[in-house]
Amino acid sequence: MTLNIPSDLTALDRYDTAILRALSEDGRMPVAELARRVGLTKTPVQARVKRLEETGVIAGYQAVLNPIRMGLAHVAYVEVRLSDTREAALQAFNRAVRAVPEIEECHMMAAAFDYLMKVRTSDIADYRRVLGERISTLPHVASTSTFVAMEAVKEAGL
Repeated sequence: MTLNIPSDLTALDRYDTAILRALSEDGRMPVAELARRVGLTKTPVQARVKRLEETGVIAGYQAVLNPIRMGLAHVAYVEVRLSDTREAALQAFNRAVRAVPEIEECHMMAAAFDYLMKVRTSDIADYRRVLGERISTLPHVASTSTFVAMEAVKEAGL
């Protein structure tokens, strides 16, 4: 994973950057190994990691699950157009999207449509059910267009 550190975060030095790169590859790396990799002792590495967590640079840690091994090999991207784009409608849509577990990602777009979703299901029949029962019934949805992924060439975390 390529880690792009914004240049406006001047409080991050080369050790912080090295820590972030290492943890982005393996978030469970023991502190001793992390210290060895970045060229510091354990105590300053622990302090730096704690500071990076407290300032929100490190937002959290999570297990990266293999969706195919979990029976969720079907990926569809869905363009969503809303019938109402006033702030209250956008907020209602956003809240409702967060409650649909099959929607893996959802981004508001500056495009000819309003949102782009990444939806993961077991197969096309399951996707069709999610589209009809969940996505199409989200607040203010006027229309959708689906694009089915044939292969993941590069995917975050996998």
